[in-house]
Amino acid sequence: MSHKGKLAVVTGAASGIGQATAIRLRDEGMRVIAVDMNKDALEKVTGVEHLVADLSKSEDRDKLVAAAQGAHALVNAAGLIRLKPILEFTVQDIRDIYAVNVEAVWDLTSRIGRTMTTGASIVNLSSVSAKLATTPETAVYASSKTAVLSITRSFAYAFGSKGVRVNAICPGIVDTPMQDKVLERLAEIRGIPVEDITSKRLTSVPLGRASEPYETAGFIFFLISDEGSYFTGQALSQDGGIVM
Repeated sequence: MSHKGKLAVVTGAASGIGQATAIRLRDEGMRVIAVDMNKDALEKVTGVEHLVADLSKSEDRDKLVAAAQGAHALVNAAGLIRLKPILEFTVQDIRDIYAVNVEAVWDLTSRIGRTMTTGASIVNLSSVSAKLATTPETAVYASSKTAVLSITRSFAYAFGSKGVRVNAICPGIVDTPMQDKVLERLAEIRGIPVEDITSKRLTSVPLGRASEPYETAGFIFFLISDEGSYFTGQALSQDGGIVM
């Protein structure tokens, strides 16, 4: 079935996996609303509609929901990560991270998903950290991504009867600007060279490399496409074999 002209919404579309996904869906002929709070970076993604929004704010989510009624695809790729020694996390840190990674995912999945019709698909970005004992410095992020898995399963069940599918992807190490910042911050906290952190993390990957954003974008398109029509409620690892 052709996806030409069908509406897709991609959050976190200014960089990384979100950007690669917006480009892939655009190239597949879909009408794409690309959403991000970084206006300058977002405008560099061409051939799509731009919506500048801070998804931690309910009024910005309201704007997105109004623009996305009846979408064929929703990709919740926006995310916030903050690293600290675990005992230094504050309640405000938890609120900030959960506002983007949990509250916004729930709200958009619920309010956009209820306007979707048979054949539509929602893909939520979780993380391999939701499936593994994680580093203490990323504990709040990991817990938020675990919540995304529960949200995914619950809405897959709720929307299944009308033929709307909801799945989650759990990427591992992906070569993105966010990943670079994570490695730099982790090295800073631990007082060791960033090269040591990078090398150690890659040794946990049987394929021996980080993935590229376009690889995850291709997986997302598969889940949106007819070829993925019997997948729902799944937490699918794309991590080079970290989780087996």
